[in-house]
Amino acid sequence: MTWLVTGGAGYIGSHVVRALLADGARVAVLDDLSSGDKRRVPDGVPLEVASVLDRDALGRVFAEHRIGGVVHIAAKKQVGESVEKPLWYYEQNVGGLRVLLEAMVAAGVRRLVFSSSAAVYGSPDVPLITEDTPCEPQSPYGETKLVGEWLIRDTAHAHGLSYANLRYFNVAGAASPELSDPTALNVVPMVFERIDAGLPPRIFGDDYDTPDGTAIRDYVHVSDIAGAHVAAARRLGHDEHAALTLNIGRGEGVSVRALVDRILQHAGSDLVPEVTPRRPGDGARSIASADRIKAELGWSARYDIADMVASAWAGWRMRHDAFTH
Repeated sequence: MTWLVTGGAGYIGSHVVRALLADGARVAVLDDLSSGDKRRVPDGVPLEVASVLDRDALGRVFAEHRIGGVVHIAAKKQVGESVEKPLWYYEQNVGGLRVLLEAMVAAGVRRLVFSSSAAVYGSPDVPLITEDTPCEPQSPYGETKLVGEWLIRDTAHAHGLSYANLRYFNVAGAASPELSDPTALNVVPMVFERIDAGLPPRIFGDDYDTPDGTAIRDYVHVSDIAGAHVAAARRLGHDEHAALTLNIGRGEGVSVRALVDRILQHAGSDLVPEVTPRRPGDGARSIASADRIKAELGWSARYDIADMVASAWAGWRMRHDAFTH
């Protein structure tokens, strides 16, 4: 059986592709390369350059590569952008998933691992977020992920799919420098970018009800994210009735100030962080309960914050030093 990884040329997707290959699976990739890079796709792995909105391309890939399951990662994922372009986000994330599910049903493909997000929860005021915490997304992006879960659930009921919705918390790090996050859209590379510019890293708000006043988040290494997808794929390989919705996190919180201080220390920088006003929608804490995924899949995170910072910094330096020398 071959697994199709949509978005497999992207930051997270390329890690998932390698983890599946290391587990002995056969893999094909579909990616429109809007944010992915074909150089991330390993030699010998088929790559179809197309959108998940392209029915013909999906049908061709399913037939040519005898696809038995899909890991669906391809999506637009920027919260602020989703507020500015909600119609486009619904078209890409919900419309793309609908077309993918239609193609799966037509081809008789009955296994789906779905890249969801902790954004489905919004900002609940709870010590640990479990999978039963009410979902109250606060952006069109989060809404598209929740609607996607509903669409999968209903399609599974009607057509007999087995599925695993994986709700990522805050992803960081890299398995190797060339697979690192190339953008400065998440907190760790945002701090790197400020360091390179000689500017103080920003901390958004220090008046939260937390020990140091800054928001607390659950950060998880991208290699652990990839391992969770492999565990989910294994489960779907032998459980045709699986209907799973699972958090992917470490179950431990790290304050934004502690994270920024660790990054500065690792980078050898003496810059002093600058506190700016809170961003709308940011809650005091967002920490996953990781009990259910351990019980269902036997998965737990292996890497810590030090691993994430060190591996992300190595990748950032490899990419950015190449442009300055």
